[in-house]
Amino acid sequence: MNEELCIEARNITGQYFKEGYNCAESIFLAFKEYVDADDAILRIFTAFGGGHGRAGCTCGALMGAISIISLLTGRTSTNDEDKENCYSYSKEFHNRFVEQFKTSCCRALNTYDFDTREHAVNCLKITGKTGQMLMAYLLEKELLNL
Repeated sequence: MNEELCIEARNITGQYFKEGYNCAESIFLAFKEYVDADDAILRIFTAFGGGHGRAGCTCGALMGAISIISLLTGRTSTNDEDKENCYSYSKEFHNRFVEQFKTSCCRALNTYDFDTREHAVNCLKITGKTGQMLMAYLLEKELLNL
């Protein structure tokens, strides 16, 4: 069952990317039902594409995944909640991403020019794999209400 959910997350994430959403938007849309977020939040994820608006910095798929983790574990006030859980989960997922891809930098992950077929194909692979990794991580940490 868990493996099926992970493959499904990869496929759904990839499908959103193929439809024209960027890497971060695709992650959000694939996991939206788990974080009970409305479509307006998609706007936040738009800026993460291309490593922050094509700046080539932190991978947008990674930023999308970290944002999903934060939506599930982040705090809503400074007085009542501890941020360390969210920090810990985010750091651990980041480290797994880097272990998998050897970097978190968009321009190092994908050396092809933006808006080329090669770039899109490579991003599709990275985005789909990140969706799969995120689902596996959320299941492992029991962060989803299934």
